[in-house]
Amino acid sequence: MKEGTHEMNKRILSLTLSALALPGLTAFAQQEGTTPTQALVLFSSKAPGGTVNTTDVTVKVDNRASNLLKLAPVPPNGAQVAILIDDGLRTSIGGEMGNIRAFLNNLPQGTEVFVGYMQNGRVVSASETESFSTDRAAVGKTLRLPTGLPGASASPYFCLSDFVKNWPANAENQAVAQPQQPTHKARFVLMITNGVDPYNGSTRITNQDSPYVNAAVTDAQRAGVAVYSIYYNDAGFGRGRGSFSGQSYLSQVAQGTGGTSYYLGTGNPVSLVPFLKNFQSAISDTYVATFPVESNKKMVSLKLSTSLAKTKINAPDLVRPGTIVLAQ
Repeated sequence: MKEGTHEMNKRILSLTLSALALPGLTAFAQQEGTTPTQALVLFSSKAPGGTVNTTDVTVKVDNRASNLLKLAPVPPNGAQVAILIDDGLRTSIGGEMGNIRAFLNNLPQGTEVFVGYMQNGRVVSASETESFSTDRAAVGKTLRLPTGLPGASASPYFCLSDFVKNWPANAENQAVAQPQQPTHKARFVLMITNGVDPYNGSTRITNQDSPYVNAAVTDAQRAGVAVYSIYYNDAGFGRGRGSFSGQSYLSQVAQGTGGTSYYLGTGNPVSLVPFLKNFQSAISDTYVATFPVESNKKMVSLKLSTSLAKTKINAPDLVRPGTIVLAQ
């Protein structure tokens, strides 16, 4: 009996020492009741060059200083990029299909892409496989003109919530085990929409607190998804209060999830190319930050700052404890 106890104690000691040898786990192990949590963080610098280190960044969780356990760039084969097109857009968007295809083809090799159309409160895949794929040219060929029916999406925020809660799989990785492929990849969404929420009533400036927009932000935060958007009018709205309302909501979603909302005035952009280039740069400049969070909370606030000169940080306002955005 004593010999069995001795062997068990030796095994426990061995496992403990092995665990403490893992990078970053020593600091984390000292904080009981916490769980490692990740968030996508965009570093926008006017003085590009070099990498960002943990010593360059300060993290606050619920307004209290926290340890930054790890900071690593998103690798090309570790990203999933979803383009969600509002099916109610003006058909003039058809002139941009070639630019969207070029954007998909110019993404780094290994990046997984998806194209879907927002309609009736959900996202319908442009492809029959209804999954992400590394065959960017094939996905680009599935692009089509939107129907151009006013309000076809019902609400882009219903669609966004449904999409992030039911994130499509990758058929390629499901069929064959891919060595060196992350099991969970960093998730990016680009919405092309006018952003108007018809279910929130009037588009007056005094009525810009939509529970559906708030729900979409929370759902994306829980899923660890960074949401970007390009403002484009639909067939039922032109300039005016609708433009203001839609842009306001899209900015709210971007700010809450660590993304960016792109628009130029109240009209449609002359070309999507500058915005698509900015989006691609944002993906390549995004890092995964890992830090401890108290595991007994539902959501916590997140604030990051940096000592790097001429550098701005975009990160989600709130994160869910235990969220993993990139895992091998």
